[in-house]
Amino acid sequence: MKKLWPALLLLALASCKQKEYNADLFVKNAKVYTVDSVFSTTEAFVVSGGKIVGLGNTDSLEKIYLAREVIDAKGKPVYPGFIDAHTHFYRYGLSLQEVNVVGTKSWNDILDSVQNYATHNPDGWIIGRGWDQNDWQDKRFPNKAKLDSLFPIRPVILSRVDGHAAIANQAALNIAGIKPGQKITGGEIEVADQKLTGILIDNAVGLVTRKIPQPTDQQVEAGLLGAQQNCFAVGLTTVDDCGLDYPLVSVIAQLQHKQALKMRMYVMLSDNEDNIAYLFKRGVYKTPMLNVRSFKVYADGALGSRGACLLHDYSDKKGWKGFLLSDQKHFEDVAQRIAAKGFQMCTHAIGDSANRSILKIYANVLKGKNDRRWRIEHAQVVDPQDLKYFGEYNVVPSVQPTHATSDMSWAGTRLGARLKSAYAYKQLLKQNGWMPLGTDMPVENINPLYTFYAATERKDLKGQPSGGFQKENALDRVEALRGMTIWAARSNFEEQEKGSLEVGKYADFVILDQDIMKAKGADLPNVKVLKTFVNGEKVYEKK
Repeated sequence: MKKLWPALLLLALASCKQKEYNADLFVKNAKVYTVDSVFSTTEAFVVSGGKIVGLGNTDSLEKIYLAREVIDAKGKPVYPGFIDAHTHFYRYGLSLQEVNVVGTKSWNDILDSVQNYATHNPDGWIIGRGWDQNDWQDKRFPNKAKLDSLFPIRPVILSRVDGHAAIANQAALNIAGIKPGQKITGGEIEVADQKLTGILIDNAVGLVTRKIPQPTDQQVEAGLLGAQQNCFAVGLTTVDDCGLDYPLVSVIAQLQHKQALKMRMYVMLSDNEDNIAYLFKRGVYKTPMLNVRSFKVYADGALGSRGACLLHDYSDKKGWKGFLLSDQKHFEDVAQRIAAKGFQMCTHAIGDSANRSILKIYANVLKGKNDRRWRIEHAQVVDPQDLKYFGEYNVVPSVQPTHATSDMSWAGTRLGARLKSAYAYKQLLKQNGWMPLGTDMPVENINPLYTFYAATERKDLKGQPSGGFQKENALDRVEALRGMTIWAARSNFEEQEKGSLEVGKYADFVILDQDIMKAKGADLPNVKVLKTFVNGEKVYEKK
């Protein structure tokens, strides 16, 4: 019998150890918004193998699970990890290495920023993004003359905040071979007194950007990881990157495989033949971290640069309606090809004419109710009689609420009475009963809590206007949270694996310092992320 004691003791210790480690993470004493089908709340959940294995009250779960790590949330609110359904994540990452002219108040402010950047970065092209002439006292487009005098040899291109216009100096225009009077389909090369002003609209921008040397491998990696760091800090755990080229897919996959890039990504490939050939040959590219199954198509430009395609003249530019970036046949052909292969089509459409054109093309291809989840990205100005297309053909409006509050001070000058049917998020939501939300970063701030605030309060960060902008189109807080979580996941065909905190789903979640479902509206922009988790692993903690 004495000889059996050591064996029995080892067996007892082994069973205790097994009981001790039947979970990886236990989050307790929280207010957990599961965002499940009934929007239930609970106070605790358990994670094992990167997925949620149990939800309930703290006492009940403690009797079943003993985890390696325990987080006592002390009553703090927990939400599913936020999903941004429309970003330019990679582009945002690259912009962190370029001239930042966001928020500048004049052309002279921009010139100062460019000179400062050039002093610290003496070689190569000068690239920047973020100016918006609508924020200046003089709201006219700038002229390149001062840029030419400062940089007569070194090429410079500075993109407008929406990415649909840019100003380039003469050195950059010379490299691109651009001449006064030159025409381009889907774009405009601005001329004044028979001289180039440096302003390029939509497809004209590409004449210059195609001449910029490709980023090095180090710059690409630094961009992706820099963007990730900042996005984790605001609670994002999945981003939809809209409009990449296929070689980046393997770079992203490799960084994710090495666990350097821990951000989940839904990638839309840009509409060009190389990308189409790649995905048609390969098929859907799906891992737990990466999903590539859609194409980003570009119907028109942006309202701020008057490149959005309208049914009637711009109110502040008679005889001008904007333009489509390609002819109608191109969009029809692409839609038929994408449909035949079973991929998702996601089309940028801002103006009411662009929206009508694309919605009719979608209707012709989709032919009624369906689950293809084809998307209209932005859907900013939609003629009221065209709203029905979204519901009748299950077209998904993918919108960015901060666009409304950024544009509201000047959009009326472009649209006149049509402003009432613009940024109509509540009306769009009614068509299908669900709608994904995003930021369009770096066009807007990356913070999804600003999205939540703009969607529900319809105010800018200064709290204006006091009554909210066209408040009839505000979303309620449940709708806004769903739009940033489960509905965004659904727009990516991923609602069975993320977007809510339910058993069997990925343990992607955030802990905030305030409850956004209960906080005063004015307090929402100041809510902070305390911790962000992906797969149950902490990827950010507020210092």
